[in-house]
Amino acid sequence: MQANEITQELLTLLAIASPTGKATPAADYCAERLASFGLPVARTARGGVVATVQGAPGAPARALTAHVDTLGAIVAEILGDGRLRVTPVGGLPALACDGAYVTVLAQSGPVTGTILPKYASVHVFGPRFDELKRAWPEMRLRLDAQVDGPEDVEALGIHVGDFVAVEPRAERTDTGFVKSRFLDDKASAAALLLAAREAAKGPRPRCTTYLHFSVYEEVGSGAPAGIPLDAQEIVAIDMAAVGEGQTSREDIVTICAKDSGGPYDYTLVQRLAEIAKAAEIPFVYDTYPFYSSDATAAARTGRDVRIGLFGPGVDASHTHERTHEDALLGTARLALAYIQES
Repeated sequence: MQANEITQELLTLLAIASPTGKATPAADYCAERLASFGLPVARTARGGVVATVQGAPGAPARALTAHVDTLGAIVAEILGDGRLRVTPVGGLPALACDGAYVTVLAQSGPVTGTILPKYASVHVFGPRFDELKRAWPEMRLRLDAQVDGPEDVEALGIHVGDFVAVEPRAERTDTGFVKSRFLDDKASAAALLLAAREAAKGPRPRCTTYLHFSVYEEVGSGAPAGIPLDAQEIVAIDMAAVGEGQTSREDIVTICAKDSGGPYDYTLVQRLAEIAKAAEIPFVYDTYPFYSSDATAAARTGRDVRIGLFGPGVDASHTHERTHEDALLGTARLALAYIQES
């Protein structure tokens, strides 16, 4: 595996709009890629993807899960001036969306636009522009079409309930960084796809590993649906939050010991660390106060499984995110080493 391969996979995934509830196109892409590697692929009722790396007969099964759904929004109201009020899907911060380019995924076809504050013109509203709180009730979606009222908007095929995708603005820098919205969690999904490619080449591992790509993680219900019930442990691959008070870094893998859902399985956490050490993959441990993963979601349903979490460090989570190719490659290598664990 090469870092540039993972970056290209990531940039392709980021170009596919997939807000939670309308993530089928990204799931379709993952299913096609996994099938091209020669892995058996199944789809869940909710639209997720499960590929299987078959292990030895009678050996225990486990799962790796990453999610391809992202934050987004839904049209909540068509206003009298033709602008739209939207409601967020997942924890999409309004403050970070001031000026964001978006696409309304209308049934009749996409319509582009921009998220702006209600009082968007400095020359018209003066101090009200600065004083207005950037919160969703005070934000508006301005369509890139000549609309003067609800009738014009509806003539475009836009209705309440239509999904809104935010432009990721993905870019790789010449210093090896990838900056974009929605590295949470397409960075991990790209790494898992490359690990799947290498695992499919053989040899057959000891344990069967299900590779699960969920589509409802951002609203807290991704992994409980679709992972086969014989999996005895579920390891989420998701972004590691970088910031003040954290050990996580953008250029390294993090193994999480605890998040807002409580501690991860201690034995599994230490096993992941030993796998990383054996493969000479640099890593750190960390804990997160405002974070919950698909593995935690699965445990909350009452599934009797061990849970774990690792992933690439990502700065500025849920806003203007950034990671480094070193962390992407380390994440893919750790996922592969876990699959191939003897």
